[in-house]
Amino acid sequence: MLPYLILGGGFAFAAVLQPGPLQAFLLSRAASAGWKRTLPAALSPLLSDGPIALLVLFALGRIPPIGQQALRAAGGLLLLYLAWTATRQARSGTSPLEPDRSSGPRTLLQAVMVNLLNPNPYLGWALVLGPSAVSAWRESPVHAAILLTAFYGVMVVGLAVFIVLAGMVRLLPRRAHRALVYASAAILAALGIWQLVLGVRSIG
Repeated sequence: MLPYLILGGGFAFAAVLQPGPLQAFLLSRAASAGWKRTLPAALSPLLSDGPIALLVLFALGRIPPIGQQALRAAGGLLLLYLAWTATRQARSGTSPLEPDRSSGPRTLLQAVMVNLLNPNPYLGWALVLGPSAVSAWRESPVHAAILLTAFYGVMVVGLAVFIVLAGMVRLLPRRAHRALVYASAAILAALGIWQLVLGVRSIG
């Protein structure tokens, strides 16, 4: 039970801090309209990930167990790559908390559409959450529920905090930006090693 709680919450926390289309939208919206008007967009993953999850889980159900474990190992490699790119970002001095004023979506529905067209949820579900959810379900439906509740609970709360910080981005020192990115990279690396070890052991 605890491993799935850690995996879901940790992966969500790291995902919140990774730069991507959804983060760019949230930053731009918060910078232009303020964090209060942007806050409902934190719920967008709850609306957009349903079709993605169903599609991925349907496909995973047709893959033999060894294939699912291979995907889990591939997910570990993906997380390690994301950790490496986040570390490079922090060292270069850039930050996902810097607003992108070119982004234009202004509603929750538009945020959902941004996320549906974002490759990150598909990769996350196909390589990390999907195989883990299938494995958790085979142990107990409760474990699968804990994994998904931890992931989306931390994701929504994390995005809400992210939006508030984005609304006050000019008040935050650059060191705080780097610290957040380094924290994200460390969590991604730890989860990546964990996923990789579990996948390789199951295959072997």
